Amino acid sequence: MAEIAGAYLADLLKRTGLFSEDQVEAALDAARKDGGSITEHVARLGFANEDAFLETLAGVMKFPFVRLASTNIDPSVLARLPTKVVFQYNVIPVSFENNALLVASSDPLNMALMDALRLAAGARVRLALSPAADIGKAAKKFYGVGAETVDRMIRDDRFEVNPDARLGKLDLGELDQEASVVKFVNQIIWEAFQQNATDIHFEPMENRLRIRCRVDGVLHETPVPSQLTRFQAAIISRIKVMANMDIAEKRLPMDGRIGLRAQGEDVDIRVSTMPTVYGESVSLRLLRGKASFVELAKLGMSERDSTLIRKLINRPNGIVLVTGPTGSGKTTSLYAYLHEINTIDQRILTVEEPIEYEMPGINQVLVRTDIGLTFAKTLRHFLRQDPDIIMVGEIRDLDTAEIAIQASLTGHLVFSTLHTNDAAGAFTRLLDIGVEPFLVASAVVGVVAQRLVRRLCTVCRRAGRPDAAFLREIGFPAGRPGGAEIFEAGGCEQCLGTGFRGRSGIFEILHVTEEIESLVIGRSPTGDIKQKAIAQGMTTLRDDGWEKTATGVTTIEEVLRATEENE
Repeated sequence: MAEIAGAYLADLLKRTGLFSEDQVEAALDAARKDGGSITEHVARLGFANEDAFLETLAGVMKFPFVRLASTNIDPSVLARLPTKVVFQYNVIPVSFENNALLVASSDPLNMALMDALRLAAGARVRLALSPAADIGKAAKKFYGVGAETVDRMIRDDRFEVNPDARLGKLDLGELDQEASVVKFVNQIIWEAFQQNATDIHFEPMENRLRIRCRVDGVLHETPVPSQLTRFQAAIISRIKVMANMDIAEKRLPMDGRIGLRAQGEDVDIRVSTMPTVYGESVSLRLLRGKASFVELAKLGMSERDSTLIRKLINRPNGIVLVTGPTGSGKTTSLYAYLHEINTIDQRILTVEEPIEYEMPGINQVLVRTDIGLTFAKTLRHFLRQDPDIIMVGEIRDLDTAEIAIQASLTGHLVFSTLHTNDAAGAFTRLLDIGVEPFLVASAVVGVVAQRLVRRLCTVCRRAGRPDAAFLREIGFPAGRPGGAEIFEAGGCEQCLGTGFRGRSGIFEILHVTEEIESLVIGRSPTGDIKQKAIAQGMTTLRDDGWEKTATGVTTIEEVLRATEENE
């Protein structure tokens, strides 16, 4: 019987015209020894691309070949196959016509597959061929991430959460998968990690538990099974266990952290819980040491701005401020500057809350307000540590500002951040918290305002034709550099259909000149300082964004979104 099956498979492979006699034998031999599908072995051995093989095989076997990326499947069709079967065999029901269920599979040569599907569906089954990756993505889209795990929890009507469990820095791929809740939480974190998400939010609603991930600065809802709300308390308890938090306390906000390893990379997860009307809301901030660190050359600065910032950060003294709202990449930029000047002859000290990236060669101190270790107190002690360069995570009060200014005036280069809308606003902010104008004018040597915009996916971006009246209305420059095209977002598998992949900075760098100093000492309005800086050659955030739009980095809409407050 096995010989007949082998001969049948060999005949099908030969009829595709894609393989030599030796390759057919090698593929069949690999399948006999290692198990698995012929499709996997053909691709692994490099004999044929999976998509091309399945499309050709579909023609030989007279089966439909379907791509599932843009296919909508009716919920009643999805319900005809149990979730367990879908994930166990990596198949997905596509349609139900003439009393037959059309099921997409990447393994049509599995002799036992049809019997298993017919038994599970209780109806006639026809096969369609589709790549394994397409089926996997469609299953997550229509059934939800972790659907198989939730299905098992429902069938078992039980779950395990061990309050004494401690994960530490374990590899996600090696975690104990026996407890269903443990497995589900791991799946959600793993999915977010693969999407390069920065945050995961578990949000209890009236009738469901919503899970959203922030990718490239924008929140996207993660598809999850509708029955998930039944296990809301267990899922949140599991996260609190991983973060060494008190699972019994549900009335107060709490903070914790989880240390994980994923694909050999350390991932530090900051956990925050908040009691809400429908239960505890949990937010996870994913800090990836390797992925998050960006060098100065890769921040996205223009050649003009890059030259100016290098001039500022190589000064022997003074304060360089980076401004912008939360999530605008200020800390990333500061570390890029420090990396640029981190040499053996420079002693660099930083005080931060929290320490987001660990950088070799510099001395980093974590603020601990609970024991009295504040920014100001740490800065005072820094001056006794013989530093050349000091980085202060944020200037929040007069005490910190005055010590930072004193340090800069006594021969130290100081970096810090402020929350202001533009570069010129930094001076007003310092004056507002009580710093004397002459101290601000003499200490601050440069201010960098920045925002983050999403980068267009280079695979699917397309040339657009914005309305001329709209361009005039938003102030888009008429003479674009080199007559470059304006691109718009598309949507493909590479960018998860968003049209964007990654982010780039847009910058506004104010170099403090004698004229700017005079305006600061005279307490001139922010607008006057900004106009003087523009007259001296400063490029505004929006103008820098227009340059990146004209060179195909981002879109007009992204620039407007990022700079709306400022303009």
